[in-house]
Amino acid sequence: MSEKDSELHHECVNRFIALANAMKDEKIDINIVNAGLMTAAGLYATYVAGGNDGGLTESGVDKVSEVFCNELKRIQVIKKEAAAR
Repeated sequence: MSEKDSELHHECVNRFIALANAMKDEKIDINIVNAGLMTAAGLYATYVAGGNDGGLTESGVDKVSEVFCNELKRIQVIKKEAAAR
């Protein structure tokens, strides 16, 4: 990922978190906010991989799941390193 793309990625992440926090501050249960974000991410990933009219094949679901799983693992490494400092 280029430095510019990395900066845009970070900005997008921060905007999604700010929106989630705004919903939490509106007294929406964080579990509902989380579920909504996950559903939105799944819908958008389906759009990116399959287009607006299509859905994912089983292998497409596996590929998107693997990307999400790898990102979650990467985040956990970062959080554990930060906690150790």
